[in-house]
Order: sequence, then C-alpha cells, then structure tokens
Amino acid sequence: MLKIGKMNRLQAIKQVDFGVYLDGGDLGNILLPSRYVPKDTNYMDEVDVFIYADSEDQLIATTETPKAMVGQTAYLKCIEVNDVGAFFDWGLPKDLLVPYSEQHVPMEAGKSYVLHLFLDGYAHRILASSRINRHLTDLNDDFEKGQEVDMLICGRSELGYKAVINHTHTGLIFKDDAFKPLKYGKQLKGFIKEIRSDNKIGLSLQRHAGEGRDELSEQILQHLRNNGGTSTLTDKSAPDDIYHHFNVSKKNYKKALGGLFKAKKILIARDKITLL
Repeated sequence: MLKIGKMNRLQAIKQVDFGVYLDGGDLGNILLPSRYVPKDTNYMDEVDVFIYADSEDQLIATTETPKAMVGQTAYLKCIEVNDVGAFFDWGLPKDLLVPYSEQHVPMEAGKSYVLHLFLDGYAHRILASSRINRHLTDLNDDFEKGQEVDMLICGRSELGYKAVINHTHTGLIFKDDAFKPLKYGKQLKGFIKEIRSDNKIGLSLQRHAGEGRDELSEQILQHLRNNGGTSTLTDKSAPDDIYHHFNVSKKNYKKALGGLFKAKKILIARDKITLL
C-alpha cells in the first residue's frame, strides 16, 4: 500500500514527454517528473520514490530524499512566515508548512526548530508541528532499561533536558545525568535509564551502575591498538575530548582506566596511557 510522506517502490507504467507515471494503486497514477527519472528506466521497472503533494495538492513523486519524513522528528530551519504559517526547508522544492495551530511558540524566519512531521487527516498534505507531545505516543512497549536509543534535544525544564527518542517518544535527561551542556536540536546517542509507572521515560548519556564497563574497557584497549599502543587521552584530559571519542563522562572514563591499570593492561602517565 502506498505511503504518502515516505519512501515507496513503485512500478513505471507509462512514459510521457514530461516524465514517467508510476502505479499508485488506489490513489491512481503518480507522476515522476523527467528531472527525477533514473537513466534507462523502462516500462514495469521499479523505482524508489518519495511521495508528497505539490503546490496544487496533487500527489507527485521524487527520487530526492527529504531531511525528514512523516512520523519523524527533525531540527529544521524556518525560511518564511506569512498569514498561513511558517515554512521550512526540508530538502524538497515545496517548503514544509507549520500552521499557526501547530506552533508551540510564534516562529521566526531564520531560526531553527524541532518539528514532528505528520499527514493531514483531511488531505494528502504533509505538515509539521513544534507541539511535539501532541503527536508522540505514551506507550513504552518498545523500550527496556539500558537500551541504546537515538535522541534529539527538544527543550529544557527545571529538571533537565527534554529529548525525542527514536522519533516516537519523549523522555528527560536529568541534570545529574547531563555531564555536559546539551544544545537544543542536538542529535546524539543515549540510553533508557528508567521507565516509570506513569510511562515517563528517564534518559542517560551513558550506561549506569557498571553497565557497559567491560565494553568501555575494550573500546579503550582497541583505541590503543589502533594508535600504536599509546594515547594522549588520560585521566587528565578534557571531558569534551573524552566524550568525543567514547561518549562517556570523564568520571566513567577514569574508572575504566583504573580498572585496566589494576588488571595490568595499561600504564598511566600524566601525558599518555600505554598498552602493555
């Protein structure tokens, strides 16, 4: 079944001067304009395309991939605001609309916002919203404690940082678990710290209470092997440098180094560590 706002594999059923018509099933034939038709496309060939509505609200296909699709959340830049709403660059010729009713705060051209893309229930139009919680589910059947997830920072509160998890849920990184400042719109990896009885999800930038300690130790050893047996990332290094390489806090990195030193696998000097 054809999915508007997502990638589809459709068959070419008719060639015309201005492109190729694709079989859209119950939604009829859909035009793939000439500029997007892959070279040597023939009758009944399958083509991977993204489906959306053009400026006249007619379904059209493209082989270009947008910056986000329906059901996904992304950090996008506003390029225009008018009486209809705010328009965003999402990588396609027709800009993405955020109606005023879907704006958490009044939007301004030139600024970027975290948006969730959805399909208008009364038409084929793809819209976006900065009212993230309105479009995300509260069910947590897909998550478990300690699971690694993709996170997109979408706000702050007195308790910490709000984040979208895997495009489908929201969670909170408490201040104590955010050992470095997190910018609005930043994408990063994280872990499920807890799932509360009220379905609220706690997040962390790293595994807790020894989880993954052996994994981090092996990453450090592999880092040393890849660098001729030495590394300048010591227990004196800057937290940002450590996080850039291993995605952990300086505290956890120092614990892992201590464990490797006690196991007589490394030597630790002020300016370098050495593999034994």
